Amino acid sequence: MAMTICFHGAARTVTGSCLEVEVGDKRILLDCGLFQGTRSVEALNHEPLAFDPARIDAVVLSHAHIDHCGLLPKLAAQGYAGPIWCTPETTDLLEYMLADAGRIHEYEAERRNRRRDRAGDEPFEPLYTEADALLAWRLAQPVMLDEWFAPADGFRARLWNAGHILGAASIEVEAGGVRLMYSSDIGPENKAFLPQPQGGAGFDHVICEATYGDRARARVTMEERRELLAAVIAETMQRGGNLIIPAFALERTQELLLDIATLSRNERIGPATVFVDSPLANRATGVFRKYVRSLQDTAGRDVFAHPSIHYVHDASESMRLNSMSGAIIIAASGMCEAGRIRHHLLHNLSRRESTILFVGFQAGGSLGRVIQDGARRVRISGQEVAVRAQIRSIDSYSAHADQGELVDWMRARGPISGSLFLDHGEEEAVLTLGKLATAERLAPSVILPEIGERYELQPAAPAKRLQTGRHDLARVMARDWQNDYAELASSLKQKLGRISDPQARREAIAAMQRVLDSYGKN
Repeated sequence: MAMTICFHGAARTVTGSCLEVEVGDKRILLDCGLFQGTRSVEALNHEPLAFDPARIDAVVLSHAHIDHCGLLPKLAAQGYAGPIWCTPETTDLLEYMLADAGRIHEYEAERRNRRRDRAGDEPFEPLYTEADALLAWRLAQPVMLDEWFAPADGFRARLWNAGHILGAASIEVEAGGVRLMYSSDIGPENKAFLPQPQGGAGFDHVICEATYGDRARARVTMEERRELLAAVIAETMQRGGNLIIPAFALERTQELLLDIATLSRNERIGPATVFVDSPLANRATGVFRKYVRSLQDTAGRDVFAHPSIHYVHDASESMRLNSMSGAIIIAASGMCEAGRIRHHLLHNLSRRESTILFVGFQAGGSLGRVIQDGARRVRISGQEVAVRAQIRSIDSYSAHADQGELVDWMRARGPISGSLFLDHGEEEAVLTLGKLATAERLAPSVILPEIGERYELQPAAPAKRLQTGRHDLARVMARDWQNDYAELASSLKQKLGRISDPQARREAIAAMQRVLDSYGKN
């Protein structure tokens, strides 16, 4: 019986990871992640699942990032009751990550239903609830790295350290005579807490992520990275502003805390008060503390208990930070799409003395990408904000391998006797890495799948496409009309102000109205 795989997400995009593997009448999922980004991309989460949950025998989960696990509650709410295999660390993190996601979906539904412009509309339903999230978490089945297990009849699998975040794993699957390696997210060489990625060799087929497939980062040691951070802290404190760091609650926040504590202990920075303004990050840090003795770079110390670090819990305490100056504020979400980071941006983007520091990947269409790309004005929670703060980036905090490291990882998995699939990357990243993989002859065939594509896999032979993908999704994977609208709305008053004649301004507004009306008639 041949193995077939179907890409349900993270193909030509960096979120929504979900791969269905089928042999005979048995089916397993590798990851079941949430789509994140623009409203058009997020709308994909509300579409019916592309498979019947009742026919899925098991889920093997690579790690606890929401773009890999965030649709598990929807799966459980629709009747899935099988095991979710993952590492013990991922099991512990999953409780907090999923519950937090459920609360966010409930809050967002409530907020939208309160909006005046939705009066009379059908109530907006949350994607899932906190109760659904905890239902999914209870299905977690811990398994150690390098330990073979049987996720379903006819399958065997094992997890390899991926060097990405705490508990993250690449997944090896054997079934139907085929050896398949799914990289999930691969970490870089210089990564705090974790050893180098591993993964075995000699596979029939390999699926590799391509997040940074078009980028080669300068090789920076952890010491050099800390010096870059120290310089940003020093220049911001000298100006008397706040250093605002949008950071993923899981791993990125803990790496920053490790570096700040180390810089402070080595007297590389002056007195600096650090606020971790993310309840989820605080809970995730508790899991890191549980495993601290097994983490590299900590020397067995609880670096997260440094006296300069303060953990913010309730919303009122968070709001009090708005009146501060000279503080380092780390808050989620990492792409500025939700969470407490948004009100810190509201209060600091317009301050010339403050700095916004990006330390992670910003997906196309996200607020973080818009700011990082140099927008002069943005809209946050319906308010227009001028961008006057200093905008900085340190990309050496990335938890993803860059182009050269991805090529090294793929080469180490060789010889690949069948096909190499490149997923989890935006269009340009996937295309660039695909050309390089072909030139390097990393596999007999290199495939850049689209969402919805299904392939038949045989031992030692190129994959055969059985089903084409969803071409309609290409237009919504980066910017969408809501990004364009936000950009127009944030600059409209300024542009109208440049028209000196008040009557001419009215004529310009009338002309815009006529254009909009003309489209409404089509």
